[in-house]
Amino acid sequence: MKTIEVTSTREKKKKERIAMPEAVFGVKAKPSLLAQAARVYLANQKLARPKTKTRAEVAGSGRKIWREKGTGRARHGDQYAPIFVGGGIAHGPRGFLKRSVMPQKMRKQALYGALSDKLSEGKILVVDGLEKIGPKTKDLAQFLKSLSLRDKKMLLVPSKKIAALVLAGRNLPEVKIAYFNTLNCYQVLNSQRIIFSKEAILGLKKS
Repeated sequence: MKTIEVTSTREKKKKERIAMPEAVFGVKAKPSLLAQAARVYLANQKLARPKTKTRAEVAGSGRKIWREKGTGRARHGDQYAPIFVGGGIAHGPRGFLKRSVMPQKMRKQALYGALSDKLSEGKILVVDGLEKIGPKTKDLAQFLKSLSLRDKKMLLVPSKKIAALVLAGRNLPEVKIAYFNTLNCYQVLNSQRIIFSKEAILGLKKS
């Protein structure tokens, strides 16, 4: 079982190490599974519902464009058939929002694989006292600067919602906040550094 040193937000606090659960941080990552998890997550973030009009829904005159017989051309009614420019669309999207589904076991396997990779690359930190950071942006910015992480894409993972931390991080575009029980593979892959609170690691052990 791997251990990692716990960084404290309080000065002169005795340093300690925490054991990282093997079931979460000791999983071999499968690139195909990570890619699938990322695709499913991004596909489900879409809010737009594409909708095209059929020939019956296109606004305009319903006048017959030429007479039925004697022109040598095919018979047509109005000018809004799908074969005409500006006409309706045949078999186009109808405004239904599709959701991609990934089995829970596969989602967990992808998440644990991504976390294991980040740990092996030394990109995971554990912090004690994350909830002690003040609600001002400069408080969080100074803390990240002290860790030499100010310009990195950061993912903060507290054990629960901390209002002060949310306020401090909302004006830092490189900082995102997630919670250990809703963490997903894409958030891990999209971060250069991940900071867990000590309590979040203990929560992952029990999950």
